[in-house]
Amino acid sequence: MSNISAEVSEKQSNLRAKGPFQRLLRTIGPGFITGASDDDPSGIGTYSQAGAQLGFNVGWTMVFTFPLMVAIQEIAARIGRTTGRGISGNLARHYPSPLMYFVALLLFAANVINIGADLSAMADALWLLVGGPSSLYVVAFGVACVLAIVFLDYSRYVTVLKWTTLSLFAYVVAAFLADIPWGEALKGIVVPHVEWSRAFFTTLLAILGTTISPYLFFWQASQEVEEEKIDPKAKPLKWAPWQAPRAFQRIRADTLVGMAFSNLIAIAIIVTTAATLHKAGVTDIDSSADAAKALEPVAGKFAFVIFAMGIIGTGLLAVPVLAGSAAFAVGEARRWPVGLERKPKQALAFYATLAAAVVLGMGIMLTPIDPIKALYWSAVINGICAVPVMVVMMLMTGRSEIMGEFPVEGWLRFLGWLATTAMGLSVVGLALQWAF
Repeated sequence: MSNISAEVSEKQSNLRAKGPFQRLLRTIGPGFITGASDDDPSGIGTYSQAGAQLGFNVGWTMVFTFPLMVAIQEIAARIGRTTGRGISGNLARHYPSPLMYFVALLLFAANVINIGADLSAMADALWLLVGGPSSLYVVAFGVACVLAIVFLDYSRYVTVLKWTTLSLFAYVVAAFLADIPWGEALKGIVVPHVEWSRAFFTTLLAILGTTISPYLFFWQASQEVEEEKIDPKAKPLKWAPWQAPRAFQRIRADTLVGMAFSNLIAIAIIVTTAATLHKAGVTDIDSSADAAKALEPVAGKFAFVIFAMGIIGTGLLAVPVLAGSAAFAVGEARRWPVGLERKPKQALAFYATLAAAVVLGMGIMLTPIDPIKALYWSAVINGICAVPVMVVMMLMTGRSEIMGEFPVEGWLRFLGWLATTAMGLSVVGLALQWAF
């Protein structure tokens, strides 16, 4: 234990000595990485389609979803930090096995499809930039993500993830390269606008499903457990209540910054595509790569390059998060040894599940399945999966035998149930669309 403590202290002192960027990296944590991974290539495709189809009028949805995202992600983080287990780990110990397996398998299936769609978008973006075989790029990106998450030391891997988040600033750059009427854009962000049309409500449901996804809950809860395990002084708050004030303060700040960053990038994508594609009459965008390609004739070569590079960077961040959250969900449900801080031989089944998620995702994209339809079904499964997961999370955080003396109460609980209700209504709306 003393050796571990010395190693942690040495790493922290090194970070302090290397300047402001390293200090920033040390400050931000699971919440920031989770927020950044929310803007994956499939999310970029959704926001691009929203901006191209509806223009600036859909920007307000990012303001609406922000407190809901913050609340549900903070609740997920509190579960991990308080109990010392992820969401699946608590499901396995406190709820019926059928519910646990239903949630874990749904999440795994949705993540596999999402991984495949993200890898396909990354390959298409690279093809747009340099040409070449897209199928080979799918395999190369998938293998690179698996090797990084399996063989990199956990602390180094997390640092890589943090640096990868900088790729998202590509969309802020693209926004300033476009000729945006900022008065009109700000009006769309702060003034809610509702159109009673199928296209509007379909887009609204897609945005909700993109911003509030189950894999984000599982990832942030599990990463809080990982962070606690590598700090020799930290213990689950249920058994170390004196650590709670500082831990909750850090979680809230980290989550607020992470979700704000996520929504800022989403707004940048929406206003960029609204000012360029929507204005030029290009309203049908099927993917993030399509958005990059369509930007070139209306916003210039540089904006196109920046947008395409951002797709690749966000995919390199999101694919390991998707694969990791699937592995945590299945591994905790099966009560395997799990954790990215473990060596592969110490958690063989966990890492095999992680690799299998990526390999299956690659396999989907090497079949005749349309990647756009794959994204659609991924969103459907995520939406269906999110509702029972969120309901269980809200019930879980009210039980003293799980949360000890730290149940989720007050405005945080209200916002958590509001987010759950919003997701439930989105699934009902989707079902009504199918019916009629």
